[in-house]
Amino acid sequence: MLVAVSLAWGLSWPAMKIALNEIPPFSMRVGTSGLATATLFALAFMQRRNIRVHSGLAWAHLVVAGCLNIACFTLFAAFAQLATATSRVAILTYTMPIWAALLAYPILGERLNFSRGISLLLCIIGLTVLAYPLIGSSDLIGLVLALATAVSWAAGTVYLKWAQIDADPMAVVVWQLVVGLLVTISGLFMFEGSLHLWPVHPRALWALVFSGLVGSAFAYLLWFEIVRRLPATAASLGVLSVLVVGIVASVLVLGERPTIADIVGSVFILTAAAGVLLAPTARSSQPAPIEQ
Repeated sequence: MLVAVSLAWGLSWPAMKIALNEIPPFSMRVGTSGLATATLFALAFMQRRNIRVHSGLAWAHLVVAGCLNIACFTLFAAFAQLATATSRVAILTYTMPIWAALLAYPILGERLNFSRGISLLLCIIGLTVLAYPLIGSSDLIGLVLALATAVSWAAGTVYLKWAQIDADPMAVVVWQLVVGLLVTISGLFMFEGSLHLWPVHPRALWALVFSGLVGSAFAYLLWFEIVRRLPATAASLGVLSVLVVGIVASVLVLGERPTIADIVGSVFILTAAAGVLLAPTARSSQPAPIEQ
């Protein structure tokens, strides 16, 4: 699942950039979130999954998690890509494991074992090498938004792990997407007035569809299942390979050229991801809430 979600999210970075070249950010995100939400509702119906949430507390948890994991992440990432290069946004977004590790210790009590500690250290080194060329650049707004993307994603991951929502995993994913979609629609009417998805070139529409079906519906379904099964730190470190996939895809699709820092930093990050994937203690010893 970690490999699949890494490919899905990594390929979504250039797809989002292609869509944003012609579609305003709120419209683009309403399109991708709406498509993902409809897809997962249809899948839940076909599989006869129970997506009801009976507890008021569970609803409150879903609203908070949906704002952090979906609304903040998707909007910050979209606006960051408008302000700076896609590969650089991906780099700073994947400082997420650092924030997740820092939050998981006091909130979840997840101590860093030797393997994850080394992986986190390699992550910090790799991200430092990658981000160093951005220091002092004029893309300050893009950098801030990219870091905000990372922090919101980390907070949402840790919060979801802490909340242990007693519901079908499909329900947890679907209702978070609904929350994110409602927030995005509100922003759409406030800042763009109406939905602007036409006229655009077919390439932009195909990119939007790919981001909605693969980057949102498929990837979020996998991601929240990963969070359910693995410790938050291990899960967040394990998807670091998304960064490398995103950089390579940006080079091939968007024509961005990697620097020496990109290459060196990516090697460190791939090593960190491998350390988590191969660690025998990565799997959580606690049963998932839905299985209790």
